[in-house]
Amino acid sequence: MRLKKWESLPEDMKNESVREYYDILRKKRLTLFFKRVFDVVASAVLLTLLSPLFLVTAIAIKAESAGPVMYRQVRKTSYERDFRIHKFRSMYINSDKSGLLTTKNDSRVTRVGAFIRKSKIDELPQLIDVFKGDMTFVGVRPQVQKYVDCYTDEMKATFLLPAGMTSLASIYYRNENDLLLGHEDPDELYISEILPDKMNYNLLGIRKLSLFYDLKIILMTVLTVFGKDYKPSKQVYSDVFD
Repeated sequence: MRLKKWESLPEDMKNESVREYYDILRKKRLTLFFKRVFDVVASAVLLTLLSPLFLVTAIAIKAESAGPVMYRQVRKTSYERDFRIHKFRSMYINSDKSGLLTTKNDSRVTRVGAFIRKSKIDELPQLIDVFKGDMTFVGVRPQVQKYVDCYTDEMKATFLLPAGMTSLASIYYRNENDLLLGHEDPDELYISEILPDKMNYNLLGIRKLSLFYDLKIILMTVLTVFGKDYKPSKQVYSDVFD
């Protein structure tokens, strides 16, 4: 995982807010190297072990509804670069044309899709993106351009690292769809309240970057899949960041 020279960053990233985080990461280049080593080895092993699950999931998706097995939406990753994310398709084909955000009991989600979303199986193909280097295990969840356009100068610091499969923000907002349910303008709620709060956790994650931190977030993520519910609190905050 290579940190570019400051002069090579996209122009809109070369601001004082990003510089603070850049200097933090510049002192952690060895950690970035081993973070990438971990990504390659762990993703290769998991892709091999989970291949039977991938096959069963693909068959179930095709059996229920027409369309491709994978959902390949354009997202943003390190240095504002576009990439096409790998996810198992959990909605009927072309459903994203009626809105990017989903709410609880969204009619566009298939029955198989509801299960793989709840169990996070739909996210597992992102191991391909981790292996390729477009993503990392722990990092900011990749956004579409529409929401990236709402980033402040400080939020752009998250593009110093690849997008991630999981993060503290995604753990705390695991039930984000419930918050959006019933709101007359889900986009407005997401942009004005949810996105800024999530990005605060993401920026703190850059400050505390370490392999131990990554392993802790991965463990927390696994526990949420099995039912553990993490809520933002001073105790959890202290445990993770102190």
